[in-house]
Amino acid sequence: MMPPFANDFRDQARPRSGGRTTHDPMTSANDTSTRTESLEKWLRERNCTEVECIIPDFSGVARGKIMPASKFWKEERLRLPEGVFAQTVTGEYPPEDVTDPTEPDMLLRPDVSTIRLVPWAAEPTAQVIHDCFYNDGRPVDLAPRTVLRRVLELYERRGWKPIVAPELEFFLVEKNIDPDLPLKPPIGRSGRPETARQAYGIDAVNEFDPLFEEIYDYCEAQELDIDTLIHESGAAQMEINFLHGDPMELADQTFLFKRTCREAAYRHGIYATFMAKPHKDEPGSAMHIHQSVLDSKTGDTIFATPDGKLTDLFLSHVAGLQKYLPPAMSFFAPNVNSYRRLAAGDFAPMNVQWGYDNRTVGLRVPVADSQNTRVENRIAGADVNPYLAIALSLACGYLGMIEGLRPSAPIADSGYDLGYQLPRTLEDALKLLEACQPLKDILGERFVKCYCSVKQKEYATFFHVISSWEREFLLLNV
Repeated sequence: MMPPFANDFRDQARPRSGGRTTHDPMTSANDTSTRTESLEKWLRERNCTEVECIIPDFSGVARGKIMPASKFWKEERLRLPEGVFAQTVTGEYPPEDVTDPTEPDMLLRPDVSTIRLVPWAAEPTAQVIHDCFYNDGRPVDLAPRTVLRRVLELYERRGWKPIVAPELEFFLVEKNIDPDLPLKPPIGRSGRPETARQAYGIDAVNEFDPLFEEIYDYCEAQELDIDTLIHESGAAQMEINFLHGDPMELADQTFLFKRTCREAAYRHGIYATFMAKPHKDEPGSAMHIHQSVLDSKTGDTIFATPDGKLTDLFLSHVAGLQKYLPPAMSFFAPNVNSYRRLAAGDFAPMNVQWGYDNRTVGLRVPVADSQNTRVENRIAGADVNPYLAIALSLACGYLGMIEGLRPSAPIADSGYDLGYQLPRTLEDALKLLEACQPLKDILGERFVKCYCSVKQKEYATFFHVISSWEREFLLLNV
């Protein structure tokens, strides 16, 4: 269940006050010197003693190194092995070589626009998201930030500026140190766990007021532009909405927010989980992606005319999402658990139909004035890598626009009546991706090969697990 989009896309062409400008990671020697000086000044002003140098991997896990601040601003050749992108969520690697078998190092360069304090650290500590390059200066094609940047460059060449706003759902649960036991809602200030659904309940949110006060404080310290907090449909299920803006900046913020939310929950003796379907009898968690496209020169939307009529480019964008979301599904449902969420009921989509203010379809067009016309991709789960999910959502729409596709008719009734149009398993989704040349052309053949190999290994590892359901119903009955 989702509220109407809280913030219209007004003034989208104007930089947000206090916001960070998009940083080009390819810099000259003079730029490098300036960057080093600015980093040193920032760290000294805040008395930082350590720096967390991080990159997101395929699963959205923060990888990297921690080093003394005094060494960080002097370090010009921070490195990590390229194989970090071939590591599965279980810490394994695919059986075949999907990266260079010599395990070459990548050169990490800090994106100075992403430097922030780590507000939960005992000593003043900074965190900086890095971009990855080869020794010859080429961006590492396996890095999720590189993939998103490639998609944004396609828009830029056409004179288009995409705008996005993620809405991220998550559950609070009791600490669970035995993975064989089901998760339980945590106990709030009343001393009792939630036993009934409390969609939009104010008092239900206030049950965890100390935790959310700390989350807001942590976000403010990191300049994460979160907007509204609501209680979602599930027991102790929450949703955070982000203010609209530049896709790379919003991917960075979502990446950092997940880390922030988990850390704050730890400090209150509970877990925050972004699993797509953590409870069998509760709705799943999504990351809905609102997306719009502006004319880069004028700042006006290209999705609607001033009198509110939808443009051909908008309709083609929707048609591109309809055509390419199924082969891109492994980026919106990247884990075996992800597909449990996509079922009738609880406002989880089953297909790629679209409609006006209709939450039963995969692509919703919210009520808005012409400048704020947008489409909401409701298919992505909360467990996505935000860089890859945003990149693929924009890539699908882009392909629709350049191919001049036309969408199906909008759905006014329940989309659930039309059944499934999406892959039902990770294995099926990967097969569709491997067969989709237009997406492979955008993402890069090597990236797609590596990504599929990692996800196939994860699926194979999962398939080795014998579940409690199998032991309960098959052990003595078949």
